[in-house]
Amino acid sequence: MSGMRALARRELAPMRMLAMAMLALGGWCLAAAPARGELSPASYRVSALCGAPEAGHAGCMGLRLVAREAHAQQPAGAGEPSAIEEETEPPEGSLSPHELLSAYGLASVAAPANRQTVAVIDAYDDPTVEHDLQVFDEEFGLAACTSANECFTKVKVGSPAKNAGWAQEIATDVEVVHGACPSCKVLLVEASSNSYATLEAAEQEAEQRGAQEISNSWGGSEEGTGASAQSGAFDHPGTVITAAAGDAGYLSWDAQESGEIGDVDFPASSPSVVAVGGTRLSVGPGGTWNGESVWNGDGATGGGCSSVFTAPAWQQTVAGFGALGCGSARSVADVAADADPSTGVAVYDSTPVREKGVEYRGWTTIGGTSVAAPFIAATFALAEGARGVEYPAQTLYENFASDPGALHDVAVGSNGACANGFDEETGLAECTLSEEAAACSARAICVAGPGFDGPSGVGTPDGIAAFEPSGASEGDGRDTAITGSKGNQTGELANAGDEGDGPPSANGAGTSSGGSARPRAATLLAGPSLTRAARIALRRGHGRVTRLAFTFLTGGELRVKVTLARETQVDGAKRWVTLPGTLVLNAARGHDSATLKLRGGLASGLYRLTLTPGRGTGRSLVFHAG
Repeated sequence: MSGMRALARRELAPMRMLAMAMLALGGWCLAAAPARGELSPASYRVSALCGAPEAGHAGCMGLRLVAREAHAQQPAGAGEPSAIEEETEPPEGSLSPHELLSAYGLASVAAPANRQTVAVIDAYDDPTVEHDLQVFDEEFGLAACTSANECFTKVKVGSPAKNAGWAQEIATDVEVVHGACPSCKVLLVEASSNSYATLEAAEQEAEQRGAQEISNSWGGSEEGTGASAQSGAFDHPGTVITAAAGDAGYLSWDAQESGEIGDVDFPASSPSVVAVGGTRLSVGPGGTWNGESVWNGDGATGGGCSSVFTAPAWQQTVAGFGALGCGSARSVADVAADADPSTGVAVYDSTPVREKGVEYRGWTTIGGTSVAAPFIAATFALAEGARGVEYPAQTLYENFASDPGALHDVAVGSNGACANGFDEETGLAECTLSEEAAACSARAICVAGPGFDGPSGVGTPDGIAAFEPSGASEGDGRDTAITGSKGNQTGELANAGDEGDGPPSANGAGTSSGGSARPRAATLLAGPSLTRAARIALRRGHGRVTRLAFTFLTGGELRVKVTLARETQVDGAKRWVTLPGTLVLNAARGHDSATLKLRGGLASGLYRLTLTPGRGTGRSLVFHAG
């Protein structure tokens, strides 16, 4: 380890209860919840699953807790291990799938009506992954997920060799996804190495195999990866792509290699993915959510302002973005979930890992944003994926704007630099918040506060409401229309036209009519979303819907063209047929709304509402009528 804190880093001895840091600028004090479990605070240390990556290569983001025994300090030899540590049961205090789901309000969520395929992308091979998933399922009473029942599929891109560290990463990703969404299919795509070229080939393979969600628990500094040139591999409109924000703190201040310090992690910094930060989760009796803070202890959630990418419109226009100090640059993260190893999850991996002359295998406790990224991917799967939204991070921001209560607000803590190491009794950084905040001049890019901030984005899951596009939701009694609009503008469209507009995309969402799909500086439009009244009217039957009200978000004054298309069979192929008539709006900056008048009402079918600004990228929403 190098970097400021690496010199002072000591072995972690976490409390087995999920401690909660009550921190903020101006004199908050530290408070810890009662200890959970029977393990001594001096019993564990944190070990990275993967070593520091070379230039052009990615490192995995997993961190495991290792029992700190006397024989574990012996130097590694070339022969047989001096000791074997095999855990036959989940470590006491590690979180089970049910506890994690319960804390995040997901335990009672029904299986998605459209069965989802969640892909995890990793490097090298884990030869025991299917066996280990079976052990995991049996331990926690989950439905079997095997290749025989077509729940689990393993695909190799090239000829990946076994790698013990990456095998634990693979086991973590697969088990977290299946634990969070037991009804989902799990697609494991293994790249032949940890080079960006091979990992990106695996990313493309997952997309071609129809994964609705893709999780990436790996990354590297923007500068060392050529992020700008490679971002296209992660640009798949209509697919949920999550990426871990990293485990080395704000601008990678605690990176293993000094050359990585000062950068955010890629692909998390790509504006086309959902960047996932890490928290320290406190779980109360019965699996209740008992609070969260930004993860900063032995490791810290990554984040910062990108030096390569511009923030998409839905991020630039979120309340609080200006307080980050990023200007118009992309900030990391978008959303967050539990990642602190001292509040980690139980993972089973029988591939032996050798460290300091000791061989470890079996059950272990894993943390890092390697846990958070697949968990958020599985949460999107529970909400049935992107559901027509090109870049699903937009869904999170729009729901945050309309109903902040749909997410847990992480309002305390920081991922800023701390040169003092961490407290072995609590697992927390031994710096005051003021000391950590100095790393970012006390801006919200590294200091959490109420609402949106850099380390935690819009917050952490509280059910699936924030992950459902308002226009695609079947409704749960929650008003998801954007509020605070500057006035409703009304225009009229006739019914049934015959102008061919091209085939729908593979996911049924169509393509944006505004040109380039990747969010850029000129992308000043986010949305649209149907109002709650419009969604209710659509569910009640076709023919009676004569007005279609929707909301949207702009990053500046824009002239916006609104069109409506219907999916229709033309010469045996499905095509989007644009209905006659166009509504042109003069939209003000911020939230706005409009209503389409529909002569004759909407016939039953699939429709696409498209908003195209005078400059920037068009945005589409797909919905059903009848």
